[in-house]
Amino acid sequence: MPSAINPSIVLNDVHFRWPDGSPALSGISGSFGPGRTGLVGTNGSGKSTLLRLMAGILAPMAGTISTGGEVGYLPQTLTLRRGSTLMELLGIQDKVSALRAIEAGDVAVEHFDVLGDDWDIETRAAEELQAIGLAGVGLERSVGELSGGEAMLAAISGLRIRRTPITLLDEPTNNLDRDARAALGGMLADWPGSLLVVSHDLALLELMDETAELYDGGLTVFGGPYSEWRAYLDEQQAAAAQATRAAEQLVKKEKRQKQEAEAKLASRARTGQKSYDNKKGSKILMNQRASDAQVSAGKMRSGMDTRVQAAKEALDAAAARVREDERVSLDLPDPGVPRGRRIAELRGTNRSYVVQGPERVAIIGPNGAGKTTLLERLAGRLACEEGEAGGTLQTDRAGYLRQRLDGLREDATTLENVQDAAPDVPAGDIRNRLARFLLRGDSVNRPVHTLSGGERFRVSLARLLFADPPAQVLILDEPTNNLDIRSVDQLVESLQVYGGAVIVVSHDDAFLGRLELDLILSLGRDGSLTQLAALPSDLTP
Repeated sequence: MPSAINPSIVLNDVHFRWPDGSPALSGISGSFGPGRTGLVGTNGSGKSTLLRLMAGILAPMAGTISTGGEVGYLPQTLTLRRGSTLMELLGIQDKVSALRAIEAGDVAVEHFDVLGDDWDIETRAAEELQAIGLAGVGLERSVGELSGGEAMLAAISGLRIRRTPITLLDEPTNNLDRDARAALGGMLADWPGSLLVVSHDLALLELMDETAELYDGGLTVFGGPYSEWRAYLDEQQAAAAQATRAAEQLVKKEKRQKQEAEAKLASRARTGQKSYDNKKGSKILMNQRASDAQVSAGKMRSGMDTRVQAAKEALDAAAARVREDERVSLDLPDPGVPRGRRIAELRGTNRSYVVQGPERVAIIGPNGAGKTTLLERLAGRLACEEGEAGGTLQTDRAGYLRQRLDGLREDATTLENVQDAAPDVPAGDIRNRLARFLLRGDSVNRPVHTLSGGERFRVSLARLLFADPPAQVLILDEPTNNLDIRSVDQLVESLQVYGGAVIVVSHDDAFLGRLELDLILSLGRDGSLTQLAALPSDLTP
């Protein structure tokens, strides 16, 4: 379905390459309408690069990008100076300074030029801050006093306050807790101007008016939220698959009919030759009949070849519409975790919980409660003092996937990084396992720092799942951050076939809901652990 008319952003044959010459985007054309659009695509497809091009941070090598006004941009990683003020984070320091100078009696023309029509800038800032739970917080407040989630929401609020005609947000829900995600959803519901959001957050994508996808070097826009786009795409793929099967049958039919026709022609030729050899007619007449038969056979063969070729072309056209989205296919070693085996003890300031056998345990809680710290203590990375939330492992075979995926050797290859965790496994066996993990060919021999986000994540997960001896428990800290939707699916599939225990911290309820959790623990700001009967999202009507 086409995008809305009167587009806010128009891309015309946009090309971009990185300094090393590797292509990032090639020939991208399309447009984004004036409403709210969610942009999806696999890791490495160029979503963040496209946003940076539209924001003017990068310049295309070829092609043009036109925008219907000033563009506001929030990058995926928010760089904060802890000593900066809240008004700097909001991006309104110049206007507030100009307003206060005028109120103090300074009538210099430059103050009025800077302020423009924003005489209510402080009032609007206070209203936006109240909406995200920062009521009464002064604009001079240090950013270092805010949590990561509060800082992210404040930065997004600053874009609303500045009223740019076009706003670009790159993965805005990363590291936001449930309350912050709800607050963001409220902000996006009545966003002023055009909004383009890159996200893998399914709940956020449902708030969008349109869904755009970067796939196989092309940009398409659908008039509806993610679920409607997904249903439409699945329907189109099912039709394409059916058309491919029908085209395959037609090719077989045409080939079979051609073989039957060739057999008949061969039989007629043998009969004619036999008559000629037995001299059953005049030589002139028999030669004429042979000539006519050859002409007829030639026409028949030409017609049959044309029909076979047409059937093959129809098959190629149908097959081209079918996506080749590969899926992870794993045959993992058995970690040998019997159901009664004690794997870990999770301790809060109020009580403890034991993880036994191949249980799936989720730890949730607000930003700043200390969930990552608890995992660091559980994994033995941080010391745990008496009276602090933490835990103890009852096995020395544990795999820990940190939130920043910073446990890899950056200059080593994919193969070398996985071999670190399985030094006694032959390289050929590791290559075969990596191929099932969609890591094959050149990517296996490239340094990790050159890989895309999705490839990097699969290397980190492969190190855990292919470890020798296999880990009996996986400790995962916000594993879906920065992952595209397909990579989240691959993570879920991997965990479903993993035979050990899983302890995971996540704010992604959609992801947690697919893990068939045995235990849900909520970590309070006081370090207490409370068992929940269900995820908070499951309790809301």
